Amino acid sequence: MESEKEGKKPDHSFRASANIYYQTLRADHIREDTTTASEFTGGDQHWTSQQRCGESEKGEWQESDTRSPKALRPPVQEARPPSPRVARPGSLPPSRPFPQGWSGGYGSDTAQSRRRGPPRLVLARPGPLLISARRPELNQPARLTLGRWESAPLASRGWKNRRSRRDHFSIERSQHKAPAVRNLSSESSFADLGLETRVLRALQEAAPEVVRPTTVQSSTIPSLLRGSHVLCAAETGSGKTLGYLLPLLQRLLGRPSLDSHSLPAPRGLVLVPSRELAEQVRAVAHPLGSSLGLQVRELGGGHGMSRIRMQLSKQPPVDVLVATPGALWKALKSQLISLKQLSYLVLDEADTLLDESFLELVDYILENSHIAEGPADLKDPFNPKAQLVLVGATFPEGVGQLLSKVASPDSLTTITSSKLHCIMPHVRQTFMRLKGAEKVTELVQILKQRGRAYRTGPSGTVLVFCNSSSTVNWLGYILDDHKIQHLRLQGQMPASMRAGIFQCFQKGSRDILLCTDIASRGLDSTHVELVVNYDFPLTLQDYIHRAGRVGRVGSEVPGTVISFVTHPWDVNLVQKIELAARRRRSLPGLGSSVREPLAQQI
Repeated sequence: MESEKEGKKPDHSFRASANIYYQTLRADHIREDTTTASEFTGGDQHWTSQQRCGESEKGEWQESDTRSPKALRPPVQEARPPSPRVARPGSLPPSRPFPQGWSGGYGSDTAQSRRRGPPRLVLARPGPLLISARRPELNQPARLTLGRWESAPLASRGWKNRRSRRDHFSIERSQHKAPAVRNLSSESSFADLGLETRVLRALQEAAPEVVRPTTVQSSTIPSLLRGSHVLCAAETGSGKTLGYLLPLLQRLLGRPSLDSHSLPAPRGLVLVPSRELAEQVRAVAHPLGSSLGLQVRELGGGHGMSRIRMQLSKQPPVDVLVATPGALWKALKSQLISLKQLSYLVLDEADTLLDESFLELVDYILENSHIAEGPADLKDPFNPKAQLVLVGATFPEGVGQLLSKVASPDSLTTITSSKLHCIMPHVRQTFMRLKGAEKVTELVQILKQRGRAYRTGPSGTVLVFCNSSSTVNWLGYILDDHKIQHLRLQGQMPASMRAGIFQCFQKGSRDILLCTDIASRGLDSTHVELVVNYDFPLTLQDYIHRAGRVGRVGSEVPGTVISFVTHPWDVNLVQKIELAARRRRSLPGLGSSVREPLAQQI
C-alpha cells in the first residue's frame, strides 16, 4: 500500500525539468520565427511563414527529424502561452517602410519595428520628380534616368496582391509643350515647304490660327510633294491630318478632271476606320476644298445602300472622298463608284485599318486602286495612278509585308517621330490600384470635384473610357442617378443616334463623354483636359491612343490621364508603362517595320 501511495505522488523533479525544457524550446522557437518566418520571394511580393518546430494544426507537439534533438523530447501536457505574431502570407515585406494608414496586418508598431530593425532613413531629394509614388522611397527625380539593364524599383511591383489597393503613383510632366511643337523655329512657315500660294491662302482662310507647321508637317509635306509613297508614324495630336491634306489638294489642282462616264470617280480618297473620324476629316478638308473649288464629301456606313447611293449621286461630282472601309466596300461591290481616276490614297489610322477586323476590306480596296510604283508613274495626268500615304500613331508588326503587295519597298519613305510609342512627356498620368467595387465611387468623386472647380473658373472637358458598350450604358445610368450630365458614345448605337454626338461634345453642349475605344482613334479633342480609363485598356496600343486625346497640338488646357487598375493583367501593362517611363524608352512590344533604310527621324 505504501508503495502504491508513493507511486501516485507527483514527480516534482520531472515537472521542473519539463518546465525548463519548455522555456528553452519556446525561446529557440521565437528566435527561429524572427529570422525565418518572413522570407520575401520578390516579384509577386508573397511571404512564406515556416511552421513552428514540430507543431501540428491541432496544437500538439510532434516528433520531427528535421528539427533539433530538443524537438524529440516528450510533450508537456500544459497550456502554452500565446506565440508571438508573425508575418502572414500575402503581406508586404517588413523591410519596406509603409505610408501612414497602410493596413498590412503586422500588429503593433513596436513589434513591427522589432522585426525589421531600425527604420530606414528616406531622404527627400530636391528638384522636380519624374515618378511620384505614395511611398516616397520609390520616387524618381526628373534628372535621373535608369539604364537599359538597370533594375528599377517599381511602385507597382506588388499590385497583384489584394492588400495593395488604394496605392497609386504618377508619371509627372517633364515638359510643358507637346514634342511636335517644342523645337519649332519662329521663322518656319508653310511657304518654305513648297506649297503654292493659293493653297496657303486657303489655309489662312480656313484655319487662321495655324501659323507655323509642326515638326511632323515639316517632314511630311515636302516628301509628299516630291511624289513619294509615305508612311508617317508620329505621336497623337502632332498635326498629321493637315500634313497629308495640303499636298493632296495641291496635287489635284494641277490635274484635269477626266470624264468618268456614269460612275462617280473621286481623284482623292481618305480611308478612316470610323464614321466619327470621317466626319472630322471632312470638316477639316471641306473649307480648304471650297476655297480651291474642290468638292469634298463623306461616305459613312450604318445607313443602308439607299443612303450610299444618295451620297454618291450628288452633283457636282466628288473630288475628295472621305470614307469608311465598310461603306466603300459595299459601293465597289455594287458598282456605284470607280477608283480608276484615283491620284491620291490615304490610310488614316493605318494601324487600325490593317487590323484583322478591316484587313479583308482594305485589301479589296487596294486591289481596285491603281497604285503607282514610283514618282515617275505620277507624271502622266491622262493615266492616273495613286500615291499611297499611311498615317498612324502606332504601327504593328507586318506593315511592310502588306505594303509589299501593292508598292515597291524602295519607293516607300518612312517618317518616324522620336517620341513614337513613348509616354507623352507633357501629360501627367496617374495610376490608381482599386477594387472593382471602388471604381464607381472614385469616378463620381473625381467628376464632382471637377464640377466644383468648373464653377470657380474655366476648365476643359472629360473623356471616360470603358472596354464595352454595356459598361458605358450601365455607368451612364449611375451618373444619371447622381445628376451628372453627360453624353454616351459606343459602337452598338444606331447610326442615327451616333451622328453628331462627338460634335456636340466638341462644341461644349456637354463636358463629359462616356465612350468606348471608338472615340480614341484620331478624333481631335483640343478642349479635353482629363481622360479617365474607367476600364484599363487591353493593350499598350490602346493606352497610347486613349492618352493621346489630351495634350494635342493647339490644346488650351494641360492634359491629365487617370487610370483605374483592377485586374492582374492590368498590372502587367502598368508595370511595362512604369518601367518605360523610368528608363525614358518606348513601350515594349510595339516595335514595327516602320524603321527602314529610307526612314527619316524627326
